Amino acid sequence: MAICIILLVFGALCLTLFLLEKIRGYSLREALIKSFTSFIFIALAAYSNYQNGNHPFGVFVICALALGMLGDIWLELKYVFKEHDRMFTFSGFISFALGHVLYIVGMMTVLYDNYPWFAYAIPILFGLICGGAVLAMEKPLKMKYCEYKLICFVYGSLLFTTLGTTLFLCIYNSFQVVSFTMLFAGAILFAISDLILSGTYFGQGKERPVDLISNSLTYYMAQYIIAFSLFFL
Repeated sequence: MAICIILLVFGALCLTLFLLEKIRGYSLREALIKSFTSFIFIALAAYSNYQNGNHPFGVFVICALALGMLGDIWLELKYVFKEHDRMFTFSGFISFALGHVLYIVGMMTVLYDNYPWFAYAIPILFGLICGGAVLAMEKPLKMKYCEYKLICFVYGSLLFTTLGTTLFLCIYNSFQVVSFTMLFAGAILFAISDLILSGTYFGQGKERPVDLISNSLTYYMAQYIIAFSLFFL
């Protein structure tokens, strides 16, 4: 536990340094600090999983977090190398989408234990409905997805399927399993982070310091909670 706490504190310090750098403006140095901050939550997940005997679900989480770190790198580099904005944006979306695929597959194949068929169907249906809502709210929220409409639908569907799956795990187990509750909390924060991020990417006037900071805070809280949840499996 002591090492987990040390990694959490170190991660918080790195996140603070990253936010200070981010407020000053986008740079390669900022991207490197963010990458290192992301690497720490992978280390936390790996150590937490090692401590609980290398739970099979931990492999899915660690790989998903690694894809999250790659997504972090691509989405930061889109601001550093603006001539490759489209390539880095799609790369970031794809990395995070694959990460959510791993979360979903991991939960449904490892954590689900003789669950009924609707335990699989309901979260997926919930995700697809929310993915459609993401597109339907484009004009009301004054967004412009342009060429990113399809990837936004796919990513939104996977994001909310992850959220729905964690919620089902908690409900089915009466919120009695600590690790499942932590996964659910992480999924909520992940969704909030991405909703804020969609405004900074596709909206207008939503790239204020408060938006950038709230996006990063909710995102890293989500990743660290998910990583630490492995300790309690």
